[in-house]
Amino acid sequence: MKHEQLAGHLAVAGAYTIFGLNIVFTKDIANADAVSPMLLFTFRAIGACALFWLISLFLPKEAVARKDIGLIALASFVGLFVPQLTFLKAMTLSATIDASVMHTLSPIFTMFFAFFFVKEPITWKKALGVAVSFFGVLLLIFNSTHAAGGVEKTAPMGFVCLVLNSLSFALYLGAFRKLISRYSVVTFMKWAFLFALILSLPFSARELVSTDYAAIPANVFWEIGFLVFFATFVAYFLIPYGQQRIRPTLVSMYTYLQPIIAAVISIITGLDVLTWQKLLATLLVFAGVFLVIRSRAAKA
Repeated sequence: MKHEQLAGHLAVAGAYTIFGLNIVFTKDIANADAVSPMLLFTFRAIGACALFWLISLFLPKEAVARKDIGLIALASFVGLFVPQLTFLKAMTLSATIDASVMHTLSPIFTMFFAFFFVKEPITWKKALGVAVSFFGVLLLIFNSTHAAGGVEKTAPMGFVCLVLNSLSFALYLGAFRKLISRYSVVTFMKWAFLFALILSLPFSARELVSTDYAAIPANVFWEIGFLVFFATFVAYFLIPYGQQRIRPTLVSMYTYLQPIIAAVISIITGLDVLTWQKLLATLLVFAGVFLVIRSRAAKA
């Protein structure tokens, strides 16, 4: 059981590390204004759907119960379509610091959804752990160079998209754990991304065929490739793998890796500097995660 939980932790940590890099690339794609958020989501859905269905051909066939088809479609809408689309749209409307702050709400939302849907108790260790990590992330964000000013501003719709993003993915983590646990990761995700693709095509089909792909800069193509393969296919393989092994609140706690990854990238590239405040913030984040891990209710 312990090695299963360790595998779950490593999978989710890997996924959110990828998501941390994803923020950087998605912001760059948004700034290039080469493709719309809906078209970018469709690219991700096409790529992940094709890869999951291809892999399933080499695995034992697994039937999906008829009663679960509708639930998987709902999970796809709540956990793929809404979060990805609102995130991609938010990147075109939001300042980096505001997006980072709003993402810290996800574990708080997840803790309450998990309590409601899977009866995961809100223990004092868990609540304290979430609070400590939350404070650590805010300390990190507000002591980063990119937070010091600049011309970025967040439009009101940007805040709406960021709240919907956190709420929808928290609902997905809290409400669909039992459904995800009934099937292999590949089986669940191949159907989930098929439904996500079907949902997106009515909105993006015209743009899909009319876009001048030759005009898209080469670096943006590479960044889109990263989003499709790593931030979609790989990350969304790792997330349900982790969901099957650790509790929803603990899964969502790894959201706090994202600003740490962004800060590390900024320091490595010379856009930021390492300070004692950042070290303290990182320690607080990991201390909070440790408290949640130690909570009895966090164990699968």
